[in-house]
Amino acid sequence: MIQLSINNIPVEVSEGTTILAAAKQAGVRIPTLCYVEGLKAIGACRVCVVELEGARNLVASCSMPAAQGMKVYTNTRRVREARKAVVELLLSEHNGECQTCDRNEDCELQALAAELGIREVSFDGEKTRRRIDASTPALVRDSGKCIKCRRCVSVCMETQQVGALFPQSRGFETVIGPAFNHDLKTVACVQCGQCAAVCPVGAITEKDQIDEVWAALDKPDNHVIVQTAPAIRAALGECFGYPPGTLVTGKMVAALRRLGFKAVFDTNFAADLTILEEGTELLTRLKTAMTGTASHGPASLPMFTSCSPGWIKFMEYFHPELLPNLSTCKSPQQMFGAVAKTYYAEKLGKRPEQIVVVSIMPCTAKKFECQRPEMDISGARDVDIVLTTRELGKMIHAAGIDFDRLSDEEMDAPLGLSTGAADIFANTGGVMEAALRTAYEIVTGRELPFGDLHVAPIEGLQGVKEASLKIENAKPDWAFLNGVVLNVAVAHGLGNAQRVIAAIQSGQKQYHFVEVMTCPGGCIGGGGQPRYTNNQVREARIAAIYREDEGKRLRKSHENPDVAKLYAEFLGQPLGERSHHLLHTIYTPRERV
Repeated sequence: MIQLSINNIPVEVSEGTTILAAAKQAGVRIPTLCYVEGLKAIGACRVCVVELEGARNLVASCSMPAAQGMKVYTNTRRVREARKAVVELLLSEHNGECQTCDRNEDCELQALAAELGIREVSFDGEKTRRRIDASTPALVRDSGKCIKCRRCVSVCMETQQVGALFPQSRGFETVIGPAFNHDLKTVACVQCGQCAAVCPVGAITEKDQIDEVWAALDKPDNHVIVQTAPAIRAALGECFGYPPGTLVTGKMVAALRRLGFKAVFDTNFAADLTILEEGTELLTRLKTAMTGTASHGPASLPMFTSCSPGWIKFMEYFHPELLPNLSTCKSPQQMFGAVAKTYYAEKLGKRPEQIVVVSIMPCTAKKFECQRPEMDISGARDVDIVLTTRELGKMIHAAGIDFDRLSDEEMDAPLGLSTGAADIFANTGGVMEAALRTAYEIVTGRELPFGDLHVAPIEGLQGVKEASLKIENAKPDWAFLNGVVLNVAVAHGLGNAQRVIAAIQSGQKQYHFVEVMTCPGGCIGGGGQPRYTNNQVREARIAAIYREDEGKRLRKSHENPDVAKLYAEFLGQPLGERSHHLLHTIYTPRERV
């Protein structure tokens, strides 16, 4: 351990701890712009500089390790003036248009300028040249607003290992973007939006589709319905001042009704449906692999989940050889759209094109997913418009709805009932746990042999998690699984998924089933969630989702009576002809440029 002082406050930290982390432990906040929790500090912005007793120069606290006996001062006149000068220089070339910027009042640069008491910019110089890149369905880049903090580069390179963004040129001419300053659509970008989640300004944002939703709601002939992803209910409250992890399910439903949607449904319903399809697919693949006979489906193992569109696109770009291992299930968002445009439309006596499906998602990649050409099996696009959590918050504010005063309301039927298993889709490990709850009971007739249905080894924020489950006393139809130890893995963040793939391909690991979520923490940490998302926020949201699950009367997907009714009235059976036609798809390799 190392002893030092921060502003004369004694602190003891472990060796290797940075001054920034030591200050946080001492209850001292040091402002930052380039730093991202959990990623390698680059000390690029110099906003976090501090003064060391006896040192000639100020140092970047995010990258400087603490040392024995060090005396650190974070608020001297020299430090304040240096920070102020840095921020003024950033503002001098920042082509911000703050009054109309998407990040106005949610901008870290703006907040830092106010905190430092900057009332005018001393440096009058050339502004960064603006180039708007709106080439993808999910994201918009505005180079004029970029402050070259490189957060987006760090998260794309380290967390996701995609590498779509790079610093190019030098000095004032530096540009952060795809190679050769091409459009984002020309490179292997998975559109996860983690760049937009960490950007401190408005240089990368989701593609705003709020006006499209208002236009749809304004047309009297439209039957506009909305579905809400499980992660939304644990994060939307942050848009209205609630602490992270506050469950606002009922208020969310009430707000959506007041916005004018004809029906408020739940993506969770389709998550339960996904488990029945995906669980059946996994058991079918196991049967094929172990007995050589099956009524449907390939035997490629391990089977990877297919709920996360950024992960799907990552596989298409970087691991096309493993596409047969992806579950053929559409994501819950797309399953919902397919059911809404067929089963629900028939109940209303409407054509698919008369139903407008709006999704509220924590994920920017969902905007891309709904536009995939294969997602229109009903004859109309399964999902028409996707809004992020942040966009829904803006809509509610714009409509003058007092969110705090709303009473809780319930989802509509027939696509609004869900189980606790569907709720936990929001968390890393949740899809796996939900699938095991159902698959194990189908095979054995018994509940999972874990406390309160939770599979503890695959919960939490560890990057890669594993669990093993021995199958004993299987039902006669599944007797071939007796004695089999089912090995599963969970990864969140595409860099962690790469580690799992490498272990599988080298023969180091053998799994039957692997869950991958694109974003750190799973959907609760999605690129469209309220900013700024660190592990403390992720943990609060995860805990809320587990509370939602534990508070449900029904906690296993196969217990959902409305899903059972959907099969009885319309789909037939999991992996049956109609369900396979509507709810499953295939993916194809993409060329990397």
